Amino acid sequence: MTESRMNEDESIVRPAARPEDERDRALRPRLLADFQGQEPIKQNLSVFIEAARARQESLDHVFLIGPPGLGKTTLAQITANELGVDFKVTSAPALDKPKDLAGILTTVTERTVFFIDEIHRLKPAIEEMLYIAMEDYELDWIIGQGPSARTVRIPIPPFTLIGATTRAGMVSSPLISRFGIVQRFAFYDEAELSSVILRSAGILGLSIQKEAALDLARCSRGTPRVANRLLRRMRDFAQILGTGTITRKTVSTGLEKLEIDSLGLERYDREILASIISNYGGGPVGAETLAISVGEALDTLEDYYEPYLIQAGLLQRTPRGRMVTDRAYEHLGMERRRAGGDYADERLLF
Repeated sequence: MTESRMNEDESIVRPAARPEDERDRALRPRLLADFQGQEPIKQNLSVFIEAARARQESLDHVFLIGPPGLGKTTLAQITANELGVDFKVTSAPALDKPKDLAGILTTVTERTVFFIDEIHRLKPAIEEMLYIAMEDYELDWIIGQGPSARTVRIPIPPFTLIGATTRAGMVSSPLISRFGIVQRFAFYDEAELSSVILRSAGILGLSIQKEAALDLARCSRGTPRVANRLLRRMRDFAQILGTGTITRKTVSTGLEKLEIDSLGLERYDREILASIISNYGGGPVGAETLAISVGEALDTLEDYYEPYLIQAGLLQRTPRGRMVTDRAYEHLGMERRRAGGDYADERLLF
């Protein structure tokens, strides 16, 4: 199983950010009107932003929840652009000590949007400092050591904190309670992803058929980041193996060479499902047992593979463990185990 496993840095449809995703910054919309999908979030934010701008006040702190690649960072940048204020960005793992957070907050200007990605990974000491900064717009700073140590409160301008996380359950209740606006991202549907692809193709100067854009949308795992990544690969296939225009044939050939199927599953995704069927009779099987079986870290399995498999209707989480669905058997070309214990058909489509 592990010999055929795709290295995570080579995975095209895995939604985690990769260096190449930052090369085409022009693909990121700068205004809410250009942001595709997530209509409920956009509608609410447009109201909140317009009201804050009219009052010349900082926007309430915003908490964004959702799987990677759906546009949380982009929406934070758009919020700053719409408000016409400065934008500062960092990630929780980069904040190692309280002084790191203090160094950023002491340089913010009034109404600045301060974005912290992976906020569930904040260290307790930094989180406690953040509480006071979010509520009172002050920083607690300790001067001196031992018996002579004293705490000084340093005022900072009113600002907006936007925290993003893929694992809301790991964020402490006291921190969540300090956010006035909480928004949850959903996976994109095919029509929304097709719009993302056509918009990106226009920015990159690419010619693409609408039907080809829909084909790409169907295998983009409901994620704009994956859709744009696949579009760049199809650009290469169209340039070298085609006429320069991305057609349905280009997409079909490209996906076949990349070992990506019609649902956007890579070889390793199919191996996870096949392992549950072959080794555990379709489930249920515990997450830790499954992670060991496929040679993957538990966090990676839960954060990067399972969400889409569940959303695609191929996998279920039950109180007893993970189970594959009838759709998974059909997609893999396998049949359920018979009473005698043998499979009627174990042909895998990879």
